[in-house]
Amino acid sequence: MNDRNRDIGEFVPHDDDDMIICRCEEITRGEIRRAVHDGMFTMQEIRRYLRAGMGLCQGQTCSRIVKGILASELGVSPAGLTPATSRGPIRPTEMATLAAEVL
Repeated sequence: MNDRNRDIGEFVPHDDDDMIICRCEEITRGEIRRAVHDGMFTMQEIRRYLRAGMGLCQGQTCSRIVKGILASELGVSPAGLTPATSRGPIRPTEMATLAAEVL
C-alpha cells in the first residue's frame, strides 16, 4: 500500500486531535494524522518521522492505535499495513552495573 500518487484529501482537524496516543513520546492523534497527510504512508515512516513507538515501551502500548489511525486516514484495512520494526523494551544501565558483572 505505497501508492503515493493517490490523493487522500486535505488535512481536516478533528476535535480529538489533541488526544495523546504515544504516551512515551507525547505524540497526539492530530500529529499522526498530519504526518499521513504530509506523506508518511507506512508505520516505519510514522515511527521515524514522529518517534511514535520509539519511547521506553517501544510501541507496546500505542502501535495498534497508530496503525488504526494510519489505516483510517489512508482508507485501507489495518491488516494491509506492514508493522514497524519492533524491539524489546530497554532501560538505561549504569556502567558500574556492567563493570560489576565483569569482575
